[in-house]
Amino acid sequence: MHTDTSPTVLITGGAGFIGSHLATELLQHGYQVRILDNLMPQVHGSERRRPEHLDRRAEVLVGDIRDAQQLKEALDGVDAVIHLAAVLGERSSMYQIEKYMSVNTAGTAVLLEALLEHPIKRLIVASSSTVYGEGLYCSYNGTTYPKIHRSRGETARGRWEPRSPDGEVIYPLPTPETKEASPLSVYAVSKYDQEEMCRLIGESYGIPTTVLRLFPVYGPHQGYANPYSGVLTEYASRLLQGFPLHLFEDGYQQRDFVSVYDAARAFRLALESPGAVGGTFNIASGRPCTFRTVADLLATITGRQDLSPEIMGISRIGDIRHCFADIGRAREVLGYEPKVTLEVGLLDLVAWVEAGIEEGRKVPAPVRALGSSRLRV
Repeated sequence: MHTDTSPTVLITGGAGFIGSHLATELLQHGYQVRILDNLMPQVHGSERRRPEHLDRRAEVLVGDIRDAQQLKEALDGVDAVIHLAAVLGERSSMYQIEKYMSVNTAGTAVLLEALLEHPIKRLIVASSSTVYGEGLYCSYNGTTYPKIHRSRGETARGRWEPRSPDGEVIYPLPTPETKEASPLSVYAVSKYDQEEMCRLIGESYGIPTTVLRLFPVYGPHQGYANPYSGVLTEYASRLLQGFPLHLFEDGYQQRDFVSVYDAARAFRLALESPGAVGGTFNIASGRPCTFRTVADLLATITGRQDLSPEIMGISRIGDIRHCFADIGRAREVLGYEPKVTLEVGLLDLVAWVEAGIEEGRKVPAPVRALGSSRLRV
């Protein structure tokens, strides 16, 4: 899609963590960038100023994704849309149901209605690995289990690993895009709503649409306020301030953390790849990692090996055990290849958090009890 005519890309929610990195990625590759963001006070402060780290070349319009008139103005002269605008967080979605469905689901509906009157060349939708629930599992004999739920009775007894319906121990596999969706939170439901609506309207009205399912993204400028999106940031902050990490269950849960720089590049590749139209792609590192491994890496980087993590031995409602990505489709179709290893990415993250502490930037209260909530973070 990228040409010498400098296409204009609208990033909804573009002043946020991923959006700000994406804006830089696109600008560095010759695109013009416009951002529509409500600059919510929880993230941007009561004065709702554009972030200082956001590239000055990006045009910022302050507005709500649910406001049809503001969307119409934002879409003027736009060639493509990358839809990031959403309320994040699984725990809070379980008691702020209307808010999540209003912003994430209804907001996407307003955007799609606006696009019916403003044809674009490409729509890229940011979804989430949370739509999978648990990842893909298999047994010793090769039987796969695409839809597994752990019972509260089992986790209450400290039996963390999922089992088959017959009680057989099963083992995690890389999760492909073909795995059946099984959202376990209102947030995950709303992200799946976004996928389905954009896919349906895109096919019906000829809007070339691509869905990117992001696994947990981390990196500089990640907000502390939301533990769902900022767990590694908070981990680094706690260690730097002399407080141990709290790991739920036994700490051997596996996740797939992806650097924000890789995630931003994936959006650009999706924008430029003709083969991406109509597709859904996992965006991750493709390397499973336990929380114990993350804790050890961060302790080494921060020089706080003396602070052993506290193993909580409890599971929160809705927590999954394992989910890591099969990124073969993204490699093949988008030419996506993760470039930032977890070790290098955490070095970068810790440096940013440490600089913030020294500068007096607002950081989370390290003494709060991370184990106090029984809902999933």
